Amino acid sequence: MSLAQVHYTSAAPGDEDGTAGRFTAVGPGVAAALLEEIEPLVRYALPGSAPARPNDAELRSLPQAFGYAALSDGSRLVFRTAPARGDDTAAAVRFHTHAVHLPPGVPLPGDRFAVEAWRSPHWASTTPPGGAIPDPLGALPPGPAPVREGLDDFAVSRGPWLAAVLADLRRASEPDAPDRRPVVLVERQSADVARWLGLAAVALPREHVERLTFTTYTRQHAGSAFRVAGAVPEDAAAARDAGLRVHVCAGPAPAGGGEDAWAQTAARVWRSRSPELFEEARELPGEPFAAGPLAVTALCAGIALGPEERAAAAEWAADRPYALDAKRTGQLVEALTSPGVDDRSAAEFDAVGRLFGALDGRCPAAVTAPLAAMLVTEAVRGGNGSLELPRRDAFTGPEGAAIAAVLGPEILTELGSGAGRARTVARTVQLLRVARLLGVDGRELLPEVVDRLAPALLTEAAAAAQEGPGREGPGREGPGREGPGRKGSAHGGAAGAGRGDGSGAAGAAEPSAPAFAPALLELLDEQFDVRTALLGALDRLAPRSPGAVARFLERVALPFTGTQSLPHLRMCAEVTGAMTTLGGDRAAVWHRVLRAAGVSPFAEPLVLRTGVGLVWEDRAPTVAEARLLLEAATSDAHRTAGTWARLVDAALGAPVDADEAATLAHDLLRGFPQEIGGRERAALLLLDLSRDLRTGAPEPGWAEQVRTLCAQAAPVEPALRERAVVALVERLLAPDRPGAELYAFVHSDDAELIAAYDRAARTEAVRGRLRSRPAYAADCFSVWTAHPHAGSAWTATAAGLLDDVLRPAVRALSAEAVAEVEETVGRTGSSGRADAFRDWNRSSSLGRLGRRIAGRMRRS
Repeated sequence: MSLAQVHYTSAAPGDEDGTAGRFTAVGPGVAAALLEEIEPLVRYALPGSAPARPNDAELRSLPQAFGYAALSDGSRLVFRTAPARGDDTAAAVRFHTHAVHLPPGVPLPGDRFAVEAWRSPHWASTTPPGGAIPDPLGALPPGPAPVREGLDDFAVSRGPWLAAVLADLRRASEPDAPDRRPVVLVERQSADVARWLGLAAVALPREHVERLTFTTYTRQHAGSAFRVAGAVPEDAAAARDAGLRVHVCAGPAPAGGGEDAWAQTAARVWRSRSPELFEEARELPGEPFAAGPLAVTALCAGIALGPEERAAAAEWAADRPYALDAKRTGQLVEALTSPGVDDRSAAEFDAVGRLFGALDGRCPAAVTAPLAAMLVTEAVRGGNGSLELPRRDAFTGPEGAAIAAVLGPEILTELGSGAGRARTVARTVQLLRVARLLGVDGRELLPEVVDRLAPALLTEAAAAAQEGPGREGPGREGPGREGPGRKGSAHGGAAGAGRGDGSGAAGAAEPSAPAFAPALLELLDEQFDVRTALLGALDRLAPRSPGAVARFLERVALPFTGTQSLPHLRMCAEVTGAMTTLGGDRAAVWHRVLRAAGVSPFAEPLVLRTGVGLVWEDRAPTVAEARLLLEAATSDAHRTAGTWARLVDAALGAPVDADEAATLAHDLLRGFPQEIGGRERAALLLLDLSRDLRTGAPEPGWAEQVRTLCAQAAPVEPALRERAVVALVERLLAPDRPGAELYAFVHSDDAELIAAYDRAARTEAVRGRLRSRPAYAADCFSVWTAHPHAGSAWTATAAGLLDDVLRPAVRALSAEAVAEVEETVGRTGSSGRADAFRDWNRSSSLGRLGRRIAGRMRRS
């Protein structure tokens, strides 16, 4: 092997060229262009606190720069720069660099790492005599002791910094390091920086070590070409100000150790003085810096690790269940399940669950039983609801009996406690599953447990839908309303399709299942008695909250295709598909949902409640739909189901032009006389009275009854009030209205009703009748002049109607018709009233004549 040598010496005091130094000897094969590249790498600057003229002890304490650099042509340089006395007798310090040039692809002798030459006796402190060209080296022996000697003690002394420094050295050794700026290691002695590099050389794979260029001392950190640079404490602040990653290993211990699991594990291995484990771990499959192989190796060697590292070991072993022999598998399980560990995390338990699943059936039960016991203990005591539980046969034998004796009473106590109302679904499901695994008999508690679990399922599913991004909230869109379509799966029916606008468009957002859904479905698949009881509880709950149950079934495909009747669940499962298929035809959706129940509303009246809640959840039926519902079952069935109240809402909320609303009100009053009371009864009576006013013969006193019922039904729906008032005033404007009713109306002095009368009298229908029927005109004259002292509202209204409505109509009549009006007024009233009509009519004519005369006078 032929390695060229290079010597470089700092300038002597008083040198005229002003250079920092010069090459004093260069071996063959080192081109001049490389020297220009090498010179800035080997320059040396005294620490700022160094004395100008140090004594011998101070000279020896100055830092040495031992370095390893990569050059642009692919070659490398290993060098040492050390302070030394000048050639004269002055106390001034000069610096000498001795370097070895490694051509591209040529390793150090003995295939050693560069850091192993740190203490080599070969390094010279002076230039060969006379500046003779040095001979190429055939060897670069290491120091008097191996580089690993003393590294264990050094690692223990640097324990607080180990993980963070190793993490940064690992990143700096990557082929494409994310940050090309150097990692700065601050130590009081440059030899300790070399020891850090020795730690890295043992822990890192070879190809990474060879990429890790370094210098143990420099003051030029920001523009450094090295991946690792050493510094003295006085330069730490400047390195930080330059934005570099700085580790001050010569000061107070840092807080925390970073988040690199591999580095954390490597630090624990070094602190345990077991560096041989790095090479052992590299023999295991996996990525170079995956934490799993090293963590597995450390655990098998009895080294205590943290929860993140233990989780990494379990994950690695779960992915490679055949990578470890029986001995190391047992050691790993023993380490993971050690009773002395008290800081296990949820991620670690999840990883152990995966490991158990990988080893179960591949290893003897004696090996996997501790893992199974650990998992179920955590499921019961730790509340980890995401654990992968072991199979039931993992607990056969004495191991299962022992853990069941310990955990069984705890499970039964929690399931039966009143605190169950605050227990989450995931927790209840987990307890029930563990109880079955351990053979714990909880049949007596099951009815109470499922009665609490059923409503909790709906509540948590709705909350998850509201909180989750992109998830639908609890509001449901029904036929005839705009809303996103939903797509789902079948649940023994057509559940899963969204309650959309009926289009069933592809691409609609699929409802997201709550987090507890997988475990719940596994529970129902495992335990027939729980499935039967829970489905029955949900079926009983559905009539009270049909919309919530239907939304839940869209997200969780419960298995109820068996022999249980479950009429309400089947209806809830059917409705979304029916709405998607049938669109806005709610009557058709109703029939389809009712058929899905499989029972008649005569036999099971509560299916009426469920169906109405599903199809008309957030609105009242129309009048036509309400009549459909009323005819679908007897009044007794509606009474039992409580759906009569929705029919009342339909009648009272009907628009003004819904002619069947009054008929519906009449039928409801007859069918539910005991149930309908208070405001609703008064409102229905008002609606029924409106029908009689228009089409029948209402009982006497109806004018006052309208006012009374409006007061009793307050607040009256606007459409209902308008219907009643219009019916009343139109009846009062009819030629055959009873005088007593008109008298009661006029003397009520009800300003609102009299104003409605005024509006109705001014309509074209009344005006046309006045112009075409002299008898009607005579009747209106009598009415509008007969009650002069009835009240201010009526007096003003009557006067306005005489002038604005009746007078124009009479003016348009022929002379014969006017005479007929006059004759009718006299015949139906008195001669005095006929005279009053003539005077009223004449005053109108005279008024017109007088206005004509006045006009002529002004023109003349």
